Amino acid sequence: MPLVHDQIACWLSECWRNGNRHLLLMAFRGCGKSTLVGLFAAWLLYSNPNLRLMVLAADMALARKMVRNVKRLIERHPLDLRLKPPRADQWSAEQFTVNRTLELRDPSMLARGVDANLTGSRADIIICDDVEVPNTCDSAPRRADLRAKLGEIDYVLVPGGLQLYVGTPHTYYTIYADAPRRELGETSIFLDGFQRLVLPILDESGVSAWPERFPLPAIERVQRHTGANKFLSQMMLKPVNIAQGRLDPDLLRSYDGELIYREAQGRAVLHLNGVTLVSASAWWDPAYGARAPEGGGSTGGDSSVVACVFADSEGRYYLHRVRYLNQEDLDDGAGLDEATRQCRAVVAFVRDFHLPSVSLEINGLGRFLPGLLRRELAIARVACAVVEVSSRQPKSLRIMEAFDTVLAAGALHAHRSLWDTPFVREMREWRPDGRFKGHDDGLDAVAGCLKTEPVRLSGATSRPERKTDWRKNAVVTADHGGWNL
Repeated sequence: MPLVHDQIACWLSECWRNGNRHLLLMAFRGCGKSTLVGLFAAWLLYSNPNLRLMVLAADMALARKMVRNVKRLIERHPLDLRLKPPRADQWSAEQFTVNRTLELRDPSMLARGVDANLTGSRADIIICDDVEVPNTCDSAPRRADLRAKLGEIDYVLVPGGLQLYVGTPHTYYTIYADAPRRELGETSIFLDGFQRLVLPILDESGVSAWPERFPLPAIERVQRHTGANKFLSQMMLKPVNIAQGRLDPDLLRSYDGELIYREAQGRAVLHLNGVTLVSASAWWDPAYGARAPEGGGSTGGDSSVVACVFADSEGRYYLHRVRYLNQEDLDDGAGLDEATRQCRAVVAFVRDFHLPSVSLEINGLGRFLPGLLRRELAIARVACAVVEVSSRQPKSLRIMEAFDTVLAAGALHAHRSLWDTPFVREMREWRPDGRFKGHDDGLDAVAGCLKTEPVRLSGATSRPERKTDWRKNAVVTADHGGWNL
């Protein structure tokens, strides 16, 4: 028996005997964790035939697989033969009822897909076997739907019952995460209070957890074939997106400072983190019927987003704020239309961050907004230019060109407040291909800011050394300072 199987079996039995009823088992793909959990289920029925077990999986076929496995164990194991009932109608692949002393409405073991209706069911033990798979977690709406469905477990499980989750993470926003995701508005993890057993394929010393079946050359081959992200997720149990993302939010350099505005000798000076800022850009990407961000749990359409970026003389960029203009955040305005209310929110944004101009995308619905925004700026006595921009470039290309270089150079700093918005999630999940179905409203607004910021050479750059020209009879022309024959 492999050591990793011994670890799992001992952990399950010890937790059961000690009364631990909230468990999470994460083990690498191919470890045999579902098979061992099936043995655990058969042992539980052997110990107490009156128990009721429910298996929840991403789909019915996967749940039926475990139930069928336990059914065969009971049929073949000498100690369990007494459990098999005489009637065939109590002995199917989706559910079965063993010989027991209590008359109960629910079967001894039942298979259900996570989409099934669980109303009216009761269970002493619920095994969530691979409820998180790409089809249930590859977008924010599906992840929210999965969490809502798993929340029904509390109404099915009897008091003091056992919840056992078995699986591997398939996304950075996994239900198995060990830390809350601020960008989703989480203050606690989904499986808060669950006792965990985490068994990656390699330990901290690089030793295989199952060397007989997974020697190091085999593990390296799996890593090459599956790619870094999928290997980290499925074999090392690190919460990352299986699909390789283009924009890595871990490359952002976070800061906590706020703007400091001063006037000296008739000149306005803006400081941030002890650095003098030399330029600012703001971009508003409007939308109507503004949805709540993903952290609030909505799955609606586009968001209206305004963002601002500052720069210093060394070529560093400071992404200071990204504001999603949601309906609940807009000024009531006593009967004002939504466009005016959004313009007033943008005026407040401009005033708060001392922005000299704001670019407004006028494609489609934004065409009449510049005049309305100028009117609200004048009413509020805020000096700010409104720059009308018509974008002809595909959005995905615009985002790539804006972010790729500045992220790779480590030149993009971001205020801590951004981790409380959907922006970081958008970065982590964005894909530059047509298959991407998520939201990128914040990315588009920030890309507009970055594209309108001028490129600056560092003030620390020294002047190049002038060498003797190798061309004969070369002279310096006075008009442009270049060399000419």
